[in-house]
Amino acid sequence: MIDTHCHFDMMPKPEAYIRQRELVGDIVIGMTNLPSHFQMGQPHLKGYKHIRLALGMHPLLATERKIEVPLFKRLVDQTSYIGEIGLDFSKEGYATKDDQIEVLHELLSAIRGKKKIVSVHSRKAEKELLALLCEYEIENVVFHWYSGPVDLIPDILAQGYYFSVNEAMCLSKNGRAIIEKIPRERLLTETDAPYNERTNIRAALDYMKMSETDVFQNFRSLLNRIKA
Repeated sequence: MIDTHCHFDMMPKPEAYIRQRELVGDIVIGMTNLPSHFQMGQPHLKGYKHIRLALGMHPLLATERKIEVPLFKRLVDQTSYIGEIGLDFSKEGYATKDDQIEVLHELLSAIRGKKKIVSVHSRKAEKELLALLCEYEIENVVFHWYSGPVDLIPDILAQGYYFSVNEAMCLSKNGRAIIEKIPRERLLTETDAPYNERTNIRAALDYMKMSETDVFQNFRSLLNRIKA
């Protein structure tokens, strides 16, 4: 299985979790919500073949932890994976939208021109986020748990971007409508655990009528972009 977006550092027993995933051969990309979390977690992943940690700064923490932006810039070359970053203009995040935009400008400037795979959070800010990604010419982006307008999907695809899908998306009317508009070669799987309780990747694959091999080939295509 491939889980391109989870938060194993926020699990009760993260080391036990990643040991088990490594044992069965799963590929897991762990997101972080802050650069300091990445800094703490990265040393624990030495020796793992299939487990990676992404450098992130969650938009909902932009105001509270903007002091960590310089740390993000110092750590950016220590990993090929960036996430979770983005914008959140939902009720939960709207009050801090200006800080979010300010911070995201800094983060995108730091990764511009670098070969990274970038997992983004876009809740209620999909158009604004896409515009900023294009402004900074960011490549190899994965829209995690996309819930935005269906009519924006062609514009996202036109940039060569991917979407990561979890079981919860496959169980909602909006999620299913979104999945139907995405070519199978641009789909990846995720769990968003532990924040998401619907984490059965097999169920997501069954709904999408895809195999583990299909997703692996998609992920390999994305990897090849940063290795070229």
